[in-house]
Amino acid sequence: MRLSTFVFVPILALLAACADGARELKEPFVPLGDFKLGHAVVTSPNITKGPASRQADADEWNKAMDAALEERFRRYEGDSFYHIGVSVEGFVLAQPGIPLVFSPKSVVIVRATVFEDATGKKLNEVPEQITALEAASAETIVGSGVTQSAEEQMENLTKNAALQIENWMRRMQQEAGWFGGPEANLTATGEPVEYDVVIGGPALDYSDESAASEVMAPVIEPELDAPN
Repeated sequence: MRLSTFVFVPILALLAACADGARELKEPFVPLGDFKLGHAVVTSPNITKGPASRQADADEWNKAMDAALEERFRRYEGDSFYHIGVSVEGFVLAQPGIPLVFSPKSVVIVRATVFEDATGKKLNEVPEQITALEAASAETIVGSGVTQSAEEQMENLTKNAALQIENWMRRMQQEAGWFGGPEANLTATGEPVEYDVVIGGPALDYSDESAASEVMAPVIEPELDAPN
């Protein structure tokens, strides 16, 4: 596994809305083709804490991210097992600031890889980088550092990251035929259904490094090994 280094740059007025993973989980879910979760493997070998952030160690992030993946992806009962590998790369957990004057925002950056169990191969050779921001709410407008504990911030961020991972996987299902392609999304009546990747809020696409660079810039990309 290659090492990764992140350079943090100032987060300037990142007030754009983010997908709300917790809220979306309450909505009826659409099948994800033949997908069934085998293992969710979370690592944080190169995790970097951003400026003016609360403290959180790798074990805490691994636990929070694993819980978010399990909660989201155990719902699907397709016919084929797939594994999801996630590397937590960097974060900022906002500390209490001056509400409405300077309220630091929380963010986490992860990289995701999907493995097909039957072949042991990666579906994506290059890990997908995802940046998850706080979902817009009364608490985050004031500043989550004021209204939430570090544990609550991590829970919310990892749920948002898990939703964006799912949105990316669904996009790949449509574009690259993952999980049997979009025609494999069948309802109980046998009719195919479509999934709106902005469900639960306007999910921002941070696969483009130019967008993610507003928060932190990747230098070297890590590789995840397929789980045993």
